[in-house]
Amino acid sequence: MLRRPALSLFLAGLIAFSVAADAGAAATPASDGAEPRRVAIVIDDFGNAMDGTEEMFALPAPITVAVMPFLPTTKRDAEEAHRRGHEVIVHLPMEPMRGKRSWLGPGAITTDLSDREIRNRVAAAIDDVPHARGMNNHMGSKATADPRVMRLVMEVCRERGLYFLDSRTTGKSKAETTAGDVGVPLVANDLFLDEIYTASHVHKQLRKLLRLIDEQSDTIAIGHVGPPGRITASALRGAMDRLQDEAAFVRVSELLPLPEPVPLWR
Repeated sequence: MLRRPALSLFLAGLIAFSVAADAGAAATPASDGAEPRRVAIVIDDFGNAMDGTEEMFALPAPITVAVMPFLPTTKRDAEEAHRRGHEVIVHLPMEPMRGKRSWLGPGAITTDLSDREIRNRVAAAIDDVPHARGMNNHMGSKATADPRVMRLVMEVCRERGLYFLDSRTTGKSKAETTAGDVGVPLVANDLFLDEIYTASHVHKQLRKLLRLIDEQSDTIAIGHVGPPGRITASALRGAMDRLQDEAAFVRVSELLPLPEPVPLWR
């Protein structure tokens, strides 16, 4: 049995702990019993010392850094992202419906390649990006709509233990179907933040992001380094407090669907 002074100290400590726990719960988004909200911000096009690279790395929340392979700063950007606690994924160049192939960069996945060449290129891209946990498509409106190509991409992802993020550059993407068939964890982009390179557009997209967060439990948005890089980084930093009031910032891997439970008996 506790003596009276010890009992008083115990009760005081218990009350202090309860108050602190309540305060922490109040600071957590959706702590009122509603489903917790989570948001993952993905930033594409690292690997070529693009504008906004440092500003994105310095954001005060975890982001997912999509690094293009075989470029001058591919390894440096991946290593720095990992060092700062961000998640790294391969930003795989894939053939679009329109546009020049030169825009894709080296090692691109195109629909005229043989099965073996596609597999080799995907594996080489993974090897070139240190610390990669997953993959998403750079451009790719033509390649991601091709079931043969996507099955081969997914097979390599499965073999290497990577998830796939469908950037949704086309409504005809076969990523979800082929990922399900092959057994690769898949998530999909909900919103591009900066396809128009103006501050007014990025702020408009951030308002859309807040509405999406209100409507669904998990949300993924994609921005870019490069021409809009500094604009997007500045807008994200300015909106960070409001976003963190509404949702927890997470890495994409934290949004992956849980595997189906294995029955204990049949």
